[in-house]
Amino acid sequence: MKTQNEIIKQGFNALINSLGITDTIRFIQYFSPGSGDYTKERHQWLDEKTLTQVLAEIKQLETEDTNQYEEIIE
Repeated sequence: MKTQNEIIKQGFNALINSLGITDTIRFIQYFSPGSGDYTKERHQWLDEKTLTQVLAEIKQLETEDTNQYEEIIE
């Protein structure tokens, strides 16, 4: 018998394989409206960084992150 986590992971993988990453995110957002003020929260951390810093962090994540979907699944 599968655990709840295993079922969730399998479901996300099925969505990603069927829809692709972008459309999977769009699908999930349809059912998960979220909370808070994204624009306000984004400015709290983004205004403190230069574009060069943001791009460097993205590149670092790409090389370090072996399971980039874990936070979505959990």
